[in-house]
Amino acid sequence: MKRCCVIGGNGFIGQHLIDLLVESGRKVDVVDTVAPLQSRHKVGVTCWQYNRGDKKFLQSILKKCDEAVDLAYSTVPKTSFEDPIQDIKLNLPFGVELFHLAAKTSIRKLIIVSSGGTVYGEPLKIPICEDHPTNPISPYGITKLAIEKYALMFFHLHSLPVIILRPGNAFGEHQRPFASQGFIATAMASIVQGKKITLFGRMGTIRDYIYVKDIDSGVVSALEKGKEGSIYNLGSGIGRTNKDVLQTIKPLARVRDLAVRAVIAPHRKFDVSTNILDSTKLRVETGWQIKISFEDGIKKTWDWFVKHHAS
Repeated sequence: MKRCCVIGGNGFIGQHLIDLLVESGRKVDVVDTVAPLQSRHKVGVTCWQYNRGDKKFLQSILKKCDEAVDLAYSTVPKTSFEDPIQDIKLNLPFGVELFHLAAKTSIRKLIIVSSGGTVYGEPLKIPICEDHPTNPISPYGITKLAIEKYALMFFHLHSLPVIILRPGNAFGEHQRPFASQGFIATAMASIVQGKKITLFGRMGTIRDYIYVKDIDSGVVSALEKGKEGSIYNLGSGIGRTNKDVLQTIKPLARVRDLAVRAVIAPHRKFDVSTNILDSTKLRVETGWQIKISFEDGIKKTWDWFVKHHAS
């Protein structure tokens, strides 16, 4: 039985990933700086709360595991723009330290979950392939890209078996709204609480939205069949504006006599206008495919937000 360490596993994507890893027959060690969520997890999952400065502890966990997935990240695009130096300090040293420690173990595969929405910058062509130039326009994207470069350096110099995933915009149950990241979560929570939704630009930005469980199945596919030293996009290949998203939610809100009210704000300089990912490489090399349609994912997510975020 394989043992997988999920770093930052108590976050939105990690909570769903843990269940899928257990279903795949793995034992899971969840390592996070926040309090463990042991009550939510199944048999075969061990939760650890740790201090980022405790190198010996983290390495001791990695030594016990066959695989690892790094989901840890402490900022979002908006906060990185407000304080780019803090963005570097909170994220880059930990990433490099993780690679340094993991390289001293016999770990067989390390998945780095990066960001398909920010590392490319403004696209030169759509959809975006992995060989597209990387010219991020936010500190968040620059730091994400720097972590990728360090990971690949450790692959080339120390044979660290890293794989980099660049996911689109995740959405689904348990996503935290009003956190300056995750338009769908914030829009749904706003609707059920009677609040207005802000669109930055008349239609908002165009994003590649992908249901969280499809992202997590992509992570598992990369663990099982991904090639070490490779970069894979992980998206739907379909672009939707923020306004398109609201149009999909409207019929669900109408059933509950809830209004969808949007206000227009100026476009933000750190927002890429369009991001649509080509995930052909991941599909061809691992067999991964999307199983939950956007509409079905929206319905599942809406039902959860109505239950948990109604005012």
